[in-house]
Amino acid sequence: MTGTDSQDVLLVHGGTPLEGEIRVRGAKNLVPKAMVAALLGSGPSRLRNVPDIRDVRVVRGLLQLHGVTVRPGDEPGELVLDPTHVESANVADIDAHAGSSRIPILFCGPLLHRLGHAFIPGLGGCDIGGRPIDFHFDVLRQFGATIEKRADGQYLEAPQRLRGCKIRLPYPSVGSTEQVLLTAVLAEGVTELSNAAVEPEIEDLICVLQKMGAIISMDTDRTIRITGVDRLDGYTHRALPDRLEAASWASAALATEGNIYVRGAQQRSMMTFLNTYRKVGGAFEIDDEGIRFWHPGGSLNAIHLETDVHPGFQTDWQQPLVVALTQASGLSIVHETVYESRLGFTSALNQMGAHIQLYRECLGGSDCRFGQRNFLHSAVVSGPTRLQGADLVIPDLRGGFSYLIAALAAQGTSRVHGIELINRGYENFMDKLVELGAKVELPGGALV
Repeated sequence: MTGTDSQDVLLVHGGTPLEGEIRVRGAKNLVPKAMVAALLGSGPSRLRNVPDIRDVRVVRGLLQLHGVTVRPGDEPGELVLDPTHVESANVADIDAHAGSSRIPILFCGPLLHRLGHAFIPGLGGCDIGGRPIDFHFDVLRQFGATIEKRADGQYLEAPQRLRGCKIRLPYPSVGSTEQVLLTAVLAEGVTELSNAAVEPEIEDLICVLQKMGAIISMDTDRTIRITGVDRLDGYTHRALPDRLEAASWASAALATEGNIYVRGAQQRSMMTFLNTYRKVGGAFEIDDEGIRFWHPGGSLNAIHLETDVHPGFQTDWQQPLVVALTQASGLSIVHETVYESRLGFTSALNQMGAHIQLYRECLGGSDCRFGQRNFLHSAVVSGPTRLQGADLVIPDLRGGFSYLIAALAAQGTSRVHGIELINRGYENFMDKLVELGAKVELPGGALV
C-alpha cells in the first residue's frame, strides 16, 4: 500500500539489508517550480515525469485556486496545465491550501505579470535553519512591485509592467535564483543576476522557460542574464530525475549493507556524490537506465566532508550519508555550510548508539558564514557503532529519511513518528521499502 495522510507512524524492524530495484521520477526541487512557470504561458503546458509527492499536490491545488486547469496527461506521471483563465484566489483558501509549503513565494512574479497583484500567506517548510524570505520581497521591489504587509500575509501589486534590474545575491540561493528567473522573463528590459545558484534543477527550469520563449544565458561565473519578452507560450518538458532521492537510497544501501538499483538515477548530476560514495567504500555501477549502489563488504572508510552549493557536495545528500558514516572505521568530519541547523538530527542517532559530537567551529578546509555565529554546524562521527532501535520523531524531510535509514540499519524495532513529512519529497516511499525487503508495518500489526 502507499503511505497515506491518515497514518503517521511506522514500525521499522531493522537489521535486514535493503535489496532490489526502485525508480526515481522527476526532481522535487524542479517539478513544483516548473508547474509555477506554466502560469507565465499563454497556452497549455505538458510536464512529464511528475512524482506523486505532497509538494506537487500543494502546487496543483494552488494553481487550481488561481483558475489554472490541471489534469493528467496521456502517460503516467504527466500533467497538462492550462493557465488560460488565471484569476485571483480567495485569501483564506490560499492560506489553508499552502499549509507548511514555501512554494507560494514563487507565485509572486507570475501572478504580478498575469493579474497585477498577488497574495502570499505566512510560509513554513523544514526547520533546518534560517531561510529568510525578505530577500524575495527585496528582489520584487527592485523589479517595481509594491508590497504591503498585512495581518494574514503579504499583498503585492505591480502598478505598471515590471522592469529588469541588476541583482547580486549575497549567497547563491536556489530559491532566490528561481524567484528572479520566474519574474525577469516577462519584465521589461534586461535582468542581470550575479552569484546565482547553478544547480541542475536551476538549469532544467531555465530549459523550461527557454522552451516557452524566454531568452536566458548562463555564464561560467554564476551570472545569469535574462532579456524580457512580451509573451511566453506553453511548454512540453520531461523533468530531470531526482538526484537527491537517488542519493538517499544509495546511502540506505550502504548503511544496511544492501544492494539497490535506482532506475532513473543519472551520473552527470551526481558526480560529486559518486566520488564521495566511492571514498567511503561504497560501490556503484552505472548503465543507461540507472545506477546500482551496494556495500561491497569489509570496512567503510571515515572521510572529511564539506557541504556546499553545486557543484559541491549537496546539503541534502549529507544527512542520509551521515547515517552510513556511523558504520565507518575511524573519525569522520562533516562541515555543514549551507543550513546552520541541519546537524540537529544527529541527537537521535546518538540515542540509537552513534557517537557524534557537534561543534561551533568550522571543521573544514575553509571558513564559512556560520563560523562566528555560534551554530553547531560541524560534526565528528566516530565509528563503527552498533545502532539500536528507538522511538524517533522526524524533524525535517531529509532528516526524516535519514531516521528511516538508521532504523533499518539498527538492531531491534524503531517507532518512527511523523512519516507524512517524508511524503513531501519521496514518492511512494513505503511501497519502495517493501519492494526492497524492509520489514516495516503500521501500528496494530497491519503490514505496509
